[in-house]
Amino acid sequence: MEKSLFRYVWKHSRPEQVWVLVVVLLSFPFMFMALDLPKTIVNGPIQGQGFEQPGAVVTWLAFYLPVPGPLQSTFGEEVTLFSGIEMERLSYLWALSLAFLAFVCVNGLFKFYINSYKGRMGERLLRRLRYELVDRLLRFPIHHFRKVRSSEIATMVKDEVEPLGGFIGDAFVSPVFLGGQAAVALVFILIQDYRLGGIAALIIGIQSLLIPRLRRRLLILGKERQLTARDLAGRVGEIVDGMLEVRVNDTSNYERADITRRLGKIFWIRFEIFQRKFFIKFLNNFLAQVTPFVFYLLGGYLTIRGTLDIGQLVAVIAAYKDLPSPIKELIDWDQRRLDVQIKYSQVVEQFAPEGMLPPELQRPIDGPVAPLAGEVRAKRLSVVDDLGSKLVENASFSFDVSDFVGVTGPVNSGGESVGETLARLHVPASGQLTIDGKDISELPEAITGRRMAYVGPEVYLQPHSVAQNLFYGLRHVPMDTATRDPGEAAERQKRVAEAALAGNLTLDPDAEWTDFASAGAANEDEVYDRIIEVVNVVGLAEDIYAFGLRGTIEPTQKPELANEIVRVRQALRSRIGSSQLSQLVAPFDAATYNQQATIGENLLFGTPVGSTFATENLATNTYFLEVLDQASLHDPLLEMGQSIAGTVVELFADLPPDHPFFEQVSFMSADDLPEYDAIVKRTSTAGLTNASAQDRAKLLSLPFSYVEPRHRLGLLDEDLEKKIIEARRRFREKLPAADTGAIEFYQADRYNTASSLKDNFLFGRVAYGTAEAEERVSAAIQEVLEELDLVSSVFEVGLQFNVGVGGKRLNQSQRQQIGLARALLKRPDLIVVNRAFAALEDGSQIRLLRSIKTALRSDGRRIGLFWVLSRDELAGEFEHVLEFDQGRMVRQYKPQITVAEDETEPAQ
Repeated sequence: MEKSLFRYVWKHSRPEQVWVLVVVLLSFPFMFMALDLPKTIVNGPIQGQGFEQPGAVVTWLAFYLPVPGPLQSTFGEEVTLFSGIEMERLSYLWALSLAFLAFVCVNGLFKFYINSYKGRMGERLLRRLRYELVDRLLRFPIHHFRKVRSSEIATMVKDEVEPLGGFIGDAFVSPVFLGGQAAVALVFILIQDYRLGGIAALIIGIQSLLIPRLRRRLLILGKERQLTARDLAGRVGEIVDGMLEVRVNDTSNYERADITRRLGKIFWIRFEIFQRKFFIKFLNNFLAQVTPFVFYLLGGYLTIRGTLDIGQLVAVIAAYKDLPSPIKELIDWDQRRLDVQIKYSQVVEQFAPEGMLPPELQRPIDGPVAPLAGEVRAKRLSVVDDLGSKLVENASFSFDVSDFVGVTGPVNSGGESVGETLARLHVPASGQLTIDGKDISELPEAITGRRMAYVGPEVYLQPHSVAQNLFYGLRHVPMDTATRDPGEAAERQKRVAEAALAGNLTLDPDAEWTDFASAGAANEDEVYDRIIEVVNVVGLAEDIYAFGLRGTIEPTQKPELANEIVRVRQALRSRIGSSQLSQLVAPFDAATYNQQATIGENLLFGTPVGSTFATENLATNTYFLEVLDQASLHDPLLEMGQSIAGTVVELFADLPPDHPFFEQVSFMSADDLPEYDAIVKRTSTAGLTNASAQDRAKLLSLPFSYVEPRHRLGLLDEDLEKKIIEARRRFREKLPAADTGAIEFYQADRYNTASSLKDNFLFGRVAYGTAEAEERVSAAIQEVLEELDLVSSVFEVGLQFNVGVGGKRLNQSQRQQIGLARALLKRPDLIVVNRAFAALEDGSQIRLLRSIKTALRSDGRRIGLFWVLSRDELAGEFEHVLEFDQGRMVRQYKPQITVAEDETEPAQ
């Protein structure tokens, strides 16, 4: 990137800068005429110059063309182009005033156009700059990311270059435009009176010399503020990333103290900036106001003496009001110039590490990429880290791309670095690593990224669904940009055209990027069959199925599946009702009380949507409380809450907070005991009638989570159940229209959009206290789904499970499994697995390894596997083994012993 911001701006916006400079120059004559007209108005129609005689008229807008000397004998001294318009005094005043208004409008339009044009130009260059920074970020050497904080990089791209956008449009235009404005006004004043003009020039000179000198310290402080703010952002990012360590080591107050110190440093820097800035502002305003004082004093004296007429003095004062503003803005521009140059230099420095990938290696390649074939050969390969320490030293080996290669040795013995180099995450320091005679470091990413795959110990997942993360390895270039909507096509063309003007990539991000063909599928529907295949290979199928049971669907988007779910519900109810499972599930019935559901669920008889009717808010919901009063339930439930609180406090008061008994109490935690103890004592003394609204709400909230078979306090009788059913009916019938979307009621023949698939299948609650009830019911659900051929539909819902930021909603093994499934899905020619699945036990690792090997040899394909092993005992599973120790390759051999077959079973 260009080291100078001005060179960068001129390089990427030269035609636009030239055009706007031309427009600026064209505006100056109109500006001068707008300054001159007030003098003509005052001296002419107002003071009466030229109208001394009654009925006198003046000629306005007469245009004459001077005639050169040799032609004057023929044409005279001048040729009249327009003889002008004769006007009386009042008409002349109207004409000049309207002309002045017209010049004001023209000058305003010039400013509007210039500012709009340079604003668009600045935003376009800011977009280009941000894109170039991210483009360079994508080409950083991998080891460089270990030295930078992601939050700092994001801050630089988002915030630190933001001021550059406002300055870029002003870089060349503002000094010309503002300087021209000031020059026009100053020249005009000098023409009227050289003494007043000289004083104005003197004050301007003082401002131009003094103010920038005072602002030099502000530049230094601004740089310090930027660095400390960036450092603060990085430190906050570290706290977020290391929150687990903060909690387990009780270092939260240490972190608070550190943040306090950093905030204090920023405070004093900003305070000094404010003090200096406002002092400079005071001085600048003072100097600007001194000049009118001199004009009034000296100009008035000259007018009284008769050496300066009133029109000239008025014109000078009017012209001067346009002088301080551009001078001040010019000084501000110079300040911004120095400031943004510092910021630009700092950003460029951070985005220019050594060892960046050449841009041509990341250029998109349309169409299929030829498969990798031939031999992988390393010749005296050496790899070093960013500190120069040798990770691999003089390693030489060879194997075919399609071979199964295992790498053994202690952790950090060199095998990991070879795997990373093979995946292009390291660049050889010396020696060669080639595939079919081609240096791997010179192969485009379009080849290595499509024909090779890598799974390391840490797999980062995008904060999207499981399916989107699996598709990530199939997105290289747009596969289909066609659109049927003409309006959408026009908008897309507009976006692409603007992206080209800003130097951005013109590939359409809204097109279909997923290359289904590389996964062995023709479209998105077929690719789900491939996904099922690969997740079975890596042993993730049961987890995806479980995600699906916990997931939800939108019936408007999948109406057929919603109907099928109701069919499953009916089939499951028939099966449960005619078997021993009937005692395990209590189905929902609008006419009966569900013993296995909470009182709150029985009252609502539906699933809350949002917080309006959430269980924790029922005790304070006005409409819900009205329903309880109408059904004569409020006082009985309040008394039940008092009984629950008293019983729990009495039973659990002396137990430690981590006692397992608290797991059985769903309506109160160990931390709540002191508060409820105090409430019980207050209400026992004063009575529930005199209790505060807060205490009553606390007690009333307890029964809503009460389940008689689970808690067994004997507080629920048949009469209370009937009242609850009556309240349920009232609640639904009289629900306000504004709250109809706040709850999804249970209906036996309708899919419940707010409940999970499993809850929709069951349409009831599993009985508490029965051994293996959940397992037996889940098995029954799966049997029904298999009979109706809907397991794959549940599986597809599970694939929409959002994995969270970085995949943190999954455990490490699940993240690695998704990374391996992603690698298998794109069907590369070589898969590199680097110390992954170390947490799995031996038997699980062997089953996974053999499942992968089988998949890599299915359908007549021969996909290679390069696995840096966590357990050397697995070496017998490979065709070739590379043994490393202390950065050196000890030997390459073909193993003779394999793991016993009876130790493993195929992965499920």
